[in-house]
Amino acid sequence: MRRTAACLAVLLPCLHPAPASAEVRVLLADTIRTGDPQQPTASALAWDTDNGRLLAVGERAAVLQRYPQAARIDAGKVAVVPGLIDAHAHLVGLGDTLAQADLTGARSRAEVVERLKAFEKTLAPGEWLLGAGWDQNRWDNTAFPTAADLDAAFPQRPVYLERIDGHAGWVNGAALRIAEKAGKPLSGDWQPEGGRILRDVAGKPTGVLVDGAASLVGAHIPAPDEAVREKRLQAAVQLAVSNGLTGVHDMGVSRGDLAVMKRLADQGKLPLRIDAYADGNHGALDDLCANGLYTHPGGRLQMHGVKLFMDGALGSRGAALLADYSDDPHNRGLLMTSPEDFEVAVRKADGCNVQVATHAIGDRGNRIVLDTYEKVLGAHKGNDHRWRVEHAQVVTLQDIPRFARLGVIASMQPTHATSDMGWAEQRVGPERIKGAYAWQRYLHSGARLALGSDFPVEQVDPRLGLYAAVTRQDRDGRPPGGWQPEQRLSAAEALRGFTSDAAYAGHDEAQVGRLRSGMRADFVIFDRDPLDENAGRLDELKVLSTWVDGEPVYKAAAPADKG
Repeated sequence: MRRTAACLAVLLPCLHPAPASAEVRVLLADTIRTGDPQQPTASALAWDTDNGRLLAVGERAAVLQRYPQAARIDAGKVAVVPGLIDAHAHLVGLGDTLAQADLTGARSRAEVVERLKAFEKTLAPGEWLLGAGWDQNRWDNTAFPTAADLDAAFPQRPVYLERIDGHAGWVNGAALRIAEKAGKPLSGDWQPEGGRILRDVAGKPTGVLVDGAASLVGAHIPAPDEAVREKRLQAAVQLAVSNGLTGVHDMGVSRGDLAVMKRLADQGKLPLRIDAYADGNHGALDDLCANGLYTHPGGRLQMHGVKLFMDGALGSRGAALLADYSDDPHNRGLLMTSPEDFEVAVRKADGCNVQVATHAIGDRGNRIVLDTYEKVLGAHKGNDHRWRVEHAQVVTLQDIPRFARLGVIASMQPTHATSDMGWAEQRVGPERIKGAYAWQRYLHSGARLALGSDFPVEQVDPRLGLYAAVTRQDRDGRPPGGWQPEQRLSAAEALRGFTSDAAYAGHDEAQVGRLRSGMRADFVIFDRDPLDENAGRLDELKVLSTWVDGEPVYKAAAPADKG
């Protein structure tokens, strides 16, 4: 009989002896959800404080008997779950966004301008006014905005505003003038590769630049210095751990971004684990190919994969579709990378043993990615490659089963469905929407589903993802019963997507994602059990503390004394 089975047979935890010099801590709690199918619940955890690894997971009497001298933490009537992992996010982007005007939720152009006026008061003369989070789909007039909407309030100061999905920029006349002075005029009928300049009937740019066109202006925004970059990244990781995240798969990390992360890791200033994915076929991937996969000795930073781009986003009609947009005839979206260049990048990564993750949103974009993966993997497609499709947002019903057959992970974001559900069917129509945000279709086909948020596109809060996955409703409970309710996940499936399945997607399942002896002591303490269907809404769970390597990296403030 295997040792794990023997442990379960006598209702004792599987114990690892602690080194003689180690200090052992024991956490006691009413409910511990381990994520381990062989022992799904427990009431005590013990770990070695020297290395932050679990020594025992089981019932409190057995654990305390094994470690009678251990320092005890009695958490009481709370719920402990494995540390939550966001399988697709952007920490550097979050840090930048926190330093800009927040436009999320604005209901009109006028509201955007008012928020920008307030934020402008914090800027020095001549400094660019930056913002992020606008979404014309929330406005009464859902047409794209223009530079003229900004020029009256900001005639001289350059303005650059990133759309909520990160796939379009809205700029004013001053920003357009800077770009045109420095490079090619933006008027005419030409378009940049992988992007689109929106123009009026006279051929002049209107002020919205989609996907690859955004860099025509964005390239002229002064870059922050190293000290500012470190400060922004620290703000981002602290916000992440305060929301219960112990790990993030950071998609699209440049050579320079990785250097900032390394410095923080060297200084012991990373409170969570970062699985960094290189930013396409550029310097960071070259480094992986030249020097091998990167793992920081502290165990909280690694780069073993590359994030590639195929198409744009659905909200800006840049997602590549097999047929025209239902609400925009003659438009089938954009390919941000040509199929030929994409195959070159995939073959390069494959030859360097680098995991491939590719952004694909439209059904054409997803098909090109799957076709290329199948072609490059060839006879070794059955190997443990764990290549990924990021978003897999609109996929034909015929292509969904290919994920499991190819061993490809669907890395999806539940809050994208609830953010997009008010207009997504307008974009793709009633038939194509059946393959959109179709989580249960993937699970039923045998595919792995890793869950994330895509922050700062969405909020850096996995509880919102859990809630969206289980209800397919907004936070006001709309629509009744949920949007396409047959695609809802159970609470257990959703939690698995943010823990063990996210860990698997990063090749980290031996280290994190479950609470099991020998694994890292990464966990979150909630005020109540997320798997108790009578415990209340998942989006209202309170994060009491977040622990990484057995140390608290976040503790909620104690309630104020009302006496």
